[in-house]
Amino acid sequence: SLSSLRFAVNCFYKMSEISEIDEGFYSRQLYVLGHEAMHRMGSAKVLIAGMKGLGVEIAKNVVLSGVKHVTVQDEGMTTWSDLSSQFFLKESHLGQNRAACSVQQLAVLNPHVVVEHYTGPLDENLLLGAMFLQVVVLTDSSLEDQKRFGELCHSHGVKFIVADTKGLCGQLFCDFGEKFEVLDRDGEMPASVMIQSISKDNPGVVICTDDQKHGLFDGDKVIFSEVQGMTELNNMAPVGIKVRGPYSFSIGDTSAFSEYERGGVVNEVKQPVLLNFKPLSEALQDHDLLVMNDFGKISRHQTVHLAFQALHSFVKKEKRLPGLWSQSDADYLLTIVRELNEVAQLEELDEVTVQSLSYTAQGDLAPINAFIGGLAAQEVIKACSRKFTPLKQWLYFDALECLPEDQPTECSFAMNGTRYDGQIAVFGSAFQEKLQRQKYFLVGAGAIGCELLKNFALMGLGAGDDGHITITDMDSIERSNLNRQFLFRTHDVGKPKSKVAARAACDINPQMRITAHQNRLDADSEGVYDYCFFMGLDGVAAALDNVEARVYLDGRCVQHQKPMLEGGTLGTKGHTLVVVPHLTESYGPAKSSSSNAIPLCTLKNFPHRIEHTLQWARDQFEGLFKQTPENVNFFVRDTAFIKRTLDLGDTEALEILGGVWSSLHDMGAGGQRPKSWEDCVRWARCKWETLFNNDIRQLLHCFPPDEKTTHGLPFWSGSKRCPHPLTFDPSNTTHIEYVMAGANLYGQIYGIKGTRDLTSIRGILENVHVPAFTPKSSVKIHVSDKEMEEEKNRECDDAGQLVQFFYCYQLAFFQHVLSLHIFLFLCHRKDQT
Repeated sequence: SLSSLRFAVNCFYKMSEISEIDEGFYSRQLYVLGHEAMHRMGSAKVLIAGMKGLGVEIAKNVVLSGVKHVTVQDEGMTTWSDLSSQFFLKESHLGQNRAACSVQQLAVLNPHVVVEHYTGPLDENLLLGAMFLQVVVLTDSSLEDQKRFGELCHSHGVKFIVADTKGLCGQLFCDFGEKFEVLDRDGEMPASVMIQSISKDNPGVVICTDDQKHGLFDGDKVIFSEVQGMTELNNMAPVGIKVRGPYSFSIGDTSAFSEYERGGVVNEVKQPVLLNFKPLSEALQDHDLLVMNDFGKISRHQTVHLAFQALHSFVKKEKRLPGLWSQSDADYLLTIVRELNEVAQLEELDEVTVQSLSYTAQGDLAPINAFIGGLAAQEVIKACSRKFTPLKQWLYFDALECLPEDQPTECSFAMNGTRYDGQIAVFGSAFQEKLQRQKYFLVGAGAIGCELLKNFALMGLGAGDDGHITITDMDSIERSNLNRQFLFRTHDVGKPKSKVAARAACDINPQMRITAHQNRLDADSEGVYDYCFFMGLDGVAAALDNVEARVYLDGRCVQHQKPMLEGGTLGTKGHTLVVVPHLTESYGPAKSSSSNAIPLCTLKNFPHRIEHTLQWARDQFEGLFKQTPENVNFFVRDTAFIKRTLDLGDTEALEILGGVWSSLHDMGAGGQRPKSWEDCVRWARCKWETLFNNDIRQLLHCFPPDEKTTHGLPFWSGSKRCPHPLTFDPSNTTHIEYVMAGANLYGQIYGIKGTRDLTSIRGILENVHVPAFTPKSSVKIHVSDKEMEEEKNRECDDAGQLVQFFYCYQLAFFQHVLSLHIFLFLCHRKDQT
């Protein structure tokens, strides 16, 4: 039509106009996608048809993700049932166009995305006009439209997605064309493993060290480095592998190569993957394209695939969806499914599922829309970024087990013109009244917390006269939160998360009754969240970002016999857990991670993976800039600190108390307390020398590069990578920035103002004397944690009584000396003030 063509022309602007990535806004997403994928998304244009609950959920997520342009289309007008799941529609919007009412709210989610609306019908001009769309998403659409626009998009290279929900069932379909290239199939870091041995054979077999599975798949390509002996591998182009086991794989012919001696690293080289998709009209008949997400529901989801097609036939003939809990309509729908199965020939047709779908097809549930909408939006991101393997090609989800076992009467499910009509259609009015009476405790108002609170508001959880929701989150809103915590806006930055989230939920549903707190949930807040508080609850929802808090909250729920809903995310991964007293397993105490824990000796002396060096750096930071200063503060404020420290054991007590003494003693007198900025720079420079030169020289003195084991094998082989000491170079950016950062952090502990001026720091370093170091033969370096523990036990057995005798006298004296230093230290600060 002329109007849609004019609209398409007005939306046109050049594809080359790609703005710089706002790293402050997209920081968390950049960690997952990377800059290249984000730039590809920043040039993409997306059309989302249908602005009911499912459509607005997809649109919200796509806008937040940072595509260039989003158009939302809907011809329909707002009805009461829309308010069950469309969080941008209000009662004042009844009778108005859904897309027009939603566009402004969508636009403010992300200032970097152009959001426009279109209220005319879908046609070829809109899809293939001057907008140059990359992705088209259809929701709440007919099968005829799905086939027609699916063929159109497939033939013109436009990625096509269909998403639909009916009551407790959801459907998702993807068609990204005949040759869609995925640049990164999983988004994971390329695998990197150490080599134990390589055979000289055809094919050559590579055996990796047994501390880490290689994680490779048949056909993956790898490159080799640092291989000694069979050096031909180091210069080879990426070579394909065939997996033989979790710690081994085979490569090409190595029989003509040199003998393998030792060492070597295998690095995966990520390869693009080319995928072919069928258009929807063909994919409808291909049941091999159904991706199973629940292997306990294989026959159910195969049946639902036919049932959704039957629903379209029913609507086409009857001009309506099946009636609520209507047996006659359910029987008719089942007849259509049986006819479709004459062609499909399913081994098992789940007729109960077909009837349940018919009973509830008019339902519109926020949680189902949120789930399917989240998946659909993720497929949009895959289509635009070409990162992560897309759905190929059908996916179904259902939660029909939520329905009551006994079939209820139709009258209790009648729609009465309320905002909960879409939910009452599935569960009935009595269930809705029960939901509104619930008293819930939501802990956390971050990304998951915002989504939960949105769904609670749409469901009416706690929105009745006797209902209530308490939410607590101690954090304030930061700009980086705006990319995924959609209840917050730019003007909310700096405000408490819990208060803003509560206000936003009440905007969605004015009937909500919410109290917002800013308390941390731990032992210190048990005066607020006490026995009476928990006993007044019906349930708890955890939206926390750390294991310790989850464990604590789970313990409180177990103690008071309250159900807990828990969930978390990590990049593209996520988990949920439902804890019901006396029915399911609880979250429980912190799960033992001993199988994944990094041995201390590996961290200190024999790191061979990047995560080892990261953990080592974190431990260094915690020890230097957190633990020791905290111990000093505990000593000053807490008279019981000495006693608690002594209870930790002799070795640990001496280390902690020695650190306290050193922190309070001036550098000139053998301590580590700086008096000036120059002292801080001197400390950081000497720390660099200790960590990156002296300690490594000592290690190589104990285990020289040509060291042999008792079996005559090279010591530095397998997972042991021979290090080399560094020589400090003030012109090296990494070296000087370490000193700058360390000196500033150290100065901050003692209230000494520093500088980031590298030229000034280099000038100070010219006068810094670095003590000479000579490795000692008497130093014992443990090769394993077991060896270290055995040595520790022997020392305890030999010296236990002597240490106890020594403590009786020395620690009493030590406490008096510390007290004197504290007194002098405080007096000195008072004089400075």
